[in-house]
Amino acid sequence: MAEILLTAVINKSVEIAANVLFQQGSRLNFLKEDIDWLQRVLRHIRSYVDDAKAKEVGGDSRVKNLLKDIQELAGDVEDLLDEFLPKIQQSNKFKGAICCLKTVSFADEFAVEIEKIRRRVADIDSLRTTFNITDTSNNNNDCIPMEQRRKFLHADETEVIGLDDDFNKLQDKLLVQDLCNGVVSIVGMPGLGKTTLAKKLYRHVRHQFECSALVYVSQQPRAGEILLDIAKQVGLTDEGRKEHLEDNLRSLLETKRYVILLDDIWDTKIWDALNRVLRPECDSKIGSRIIITSRYHHVGRYIGEDFSLHELQPLDSEKSFELFTKKIFIFDNNNNWANASPVLVDIGKSIVRRCGGIPLAIVVTAGMLRARERTEHAWNRVLERIGHNIQDGCAKVLALSYNDLPIALRPCFLYFGLYPEDHEIRGFDLTNMWIAEKLIVVNSGNRREAESLAEDILNDLVSRNLIQVAKRTYDGRISSCRIHDLLHNLCVDLAKESNFFHTEHNAFGDPGNVARVRRITFYSNNNAMNDFFCSNPKLEKLRALFCFTKGDSCIFSHLAHHDFKLLQVLVVVQPRKNYDFSISQIKIGNMSCLRYLRFKGDIDGKLPNCMVKLKHLETLDVSNSSIDLPTGVWKSTQLRHLRSNYFNEATNCCFSISPFFPNVPPNNVQTLMWMNDRFFEPRLLHRLINLRKLGLVDVSGSTIKKLSTLSPVPTTLEVLKISSFFSELREQINLSSYPNIVKLHLSGTIPLNVSESFPPNLVKLTLWNLMVDGHVVAVLKKLPKLKILKMYQCYHIEEKMDLSGDGDSFPQLEVLHIKDPVCLSEVTCTDDVGMPKLKKLLLIERTDSNVRLSERLAKLRV
Repeated sequence: MAEILLTAVINKSVEIAANVLFQQGSRLNFLKEDIDWLQRVLRHIRSYVDDAKAKEVGGDSRVKNLLKDIQELAGDVEDLLDEFLPKIQQSNKFKGAICCLKTVSFADEFAVEIEKIRRRVADIDSLRTTFNITDTSNNNNDCIPMEQRRKFLHADETEVIGLDDDFNKLQDKLLVQDLCNGVVSIVGMPGLGKTTLAKKLYRHVRHQFECSALVYVSQQPRAGEILLDIAKQVGLTDEGRKEHLEDNLRSLLETKRYVILLDDIWDTKIWDALNRVLRPECDSKIGSRIIITSRYHHVGRYIGEDFSLHELQPLDSEKSFELFTKKIFIFDNNNNWANASPVLVDIGKSIVRRCGGIPLAIVVTAGMLRARERTEHAWNRVLERIGHNIQDGCAKVLALSYNDLPIALRPCFLYFGLYPEDHEIRGFDLTNMWIAEKLIVVNSGNRREAESLAEDILNDLVSRNLIQVAKRTYDGRISSCRIHDLLHNLCVDLAKESNFFHTEHNAFGDPGNVARVRRITFYSNNNAMNDFFCSNPKLEKLRALFCFTKGDSCIFSHLAHHDFKLLQVLVVVQPRKNYDFSISQIKIGNMSCLRYLRFKGDIDGKLPNCMVKLKHLETLDVSNSSIDLPTGVWKSTQLRHLRSNYFNEATNCCFSISPFFPNVPPNNVQTLMWMNDRFFEPRLLHRLINLRKLGLVDVSGSTIKKLSTLSPVPTTLEVLKISSFFSELREQINLSSYPNIVKLHLSGTIPLNVSESFPPNLVKLTLWNLMVDGHVVAVLKKLPKLKILKMYQCYHIEEKMDLSGDGDSFPQLEVLHIKDPVCLSEVTCTDDVGMPKLKKLLLIERTDSNVRLSERLAKLRV
């Protein structure tokens, strides 16, 4: 695993050479030779690592020791570079003699450390020669380059192949009138497709029920959060969710015919907690149903008894090869083997046999092969590496899929293990954390180019079937994703082996090794977190800290009493129920290298003013918390993404611009969510020349007028969100002069100027809590590029909404989502001409409403 650290070190040395030394002129130019030497020698070392690993598999203990030496060397070089870079930047503040003294001091220190590294490299090279580790720098020469894989981006991750018989049997069982206990249990070993099958079943039948919910349970469940999630999905009011949640949810479900999918239940204890509210055996008389998935028979039997069990089996050879064929040719129009040689077909069948009928293994292997040339040579290499038997399920195939990744992708893949199982991970978070930690660096230093490369890597992992897309954005990019439990376990195991990261379960051990921990994540256990920090007061190597624990706020106490001088990523996600955390004592100013900071949950307080010392901060996200921001946040000149909370006006004082002491915002800002109207000034926005996403909250009539007449928004802006719930507005909004805005969100009391309200090139439009009448619908029909239309809790003047047209009604619309409509009784489209590209309609109704759909729309409802 040394190649992971080597890649990170090379990236950092490239950045230092390109972006720091060259900017210093002759003053630091003599250090460039050392940096160049580091880059050169580390690239050579990395080129030997894959071959060394192949020898390690054969059991050569000498090679294992060599790899350990390389890994320790790479870690020490990374530490040196991370400590060296701030000293260079600090030297910029001094001039004249002071500058020279400072420069000479740390330059001499750096030269001494480099000399130590030279001696260690010489020792490793001597060992390498002894072990005859040959250069294999082009290990993946049969792989298709990443830029050619963009055509692989839109596979159907939820398609069920080879499980049609299972689906039909389950559907019949689920809908039988006298289903015992009202439960269907889908059980079987990991990787068989339980979740995929259950989700298809749930989506196929849920509209035959009055309300429905889908929740992920996972290995470390929290009953309160699961019930809260269910309550939101089945329509329990905000008031009902705040107090006496269990009683209120129970009362609601007793009156409804519901279907609920509980995915991935590991033990019976969580069911005992949920069953106080979910009692399908009592509600089954009105036809309510529970669908569960579990890898354990006894769990399914405990919840629904023997009759509920449906055990998935590995696919037979015919269905296995059918699935393999579908995934191999998923992007080909012909979708067959007509143009392949008989030998290639035979190799494919041999590969499939070694997957043991496990769909996950087949799908991952197909993804690996899609990244290669379709030749006998390339496929034979994969067949040889799989071996003759699959042991321990599909573990060997999954490990092979990791080893098959290009070196640059490996740390990005392992990053998924830092999140808990079944966690839905935002693509925005992943790509920005990768960049923050310098796992992705481009030689040009261009941030846009780095972001584009990060998206390519995320898409490449999808095309290899190593991660699953959960949601996509309006333009088809990955909004959020998940990773299968088995692949998550693989990430955790590989990360521990390579010292890439540790979890609360494997962080303890030799104090010397613990002191070298670079990343750590705590999934749920506060005791483990307390024990770890108390027994390890010095964690000077830590680069990333993730905390998903429940209970007390001990994480903030540890953040206050530890010195995390190299910390670059900090993520704290706390439960949003029954707890109240304060960040008043946190010493964020000590984290001088911090680049990515996210707080989520019931966390309150104000970030300290020492945050202004975070000169490298790129992403600050407290949008899902009650945290206020300090006024000096603009002093973080590298700030690119700022997401503050929605309601608290105090937070927005950081946006104020004083005529005497102006806080000049950095030009790098791309995301600004949310800005309160009281601080809205066109001159502020004019300074944000790279702004792509803007959110304005509690807008006033004067702001609506400015937006409608002055066009203060930068031309780079693509996403605009405007909200007003606290004031009655009379000024009508006109956004027709914003041709570059493709995503618009309007909510609250904003009056619509019917003929000119919307940007002409809108792709996605969300209307929330607005007044909608026939005139508004008529304008929406004419938007030429609109693909996604969402109307949430809108008040409809007319009871009937007619979406029919004469050929120009919603010409590009693909998705229509209507949620909790008020005073709407019917949605109709009586012709086949209107909405010609509509693919799906989502209708979520209030518990006291019943919206009728015309026949065509009813068929498209999902």
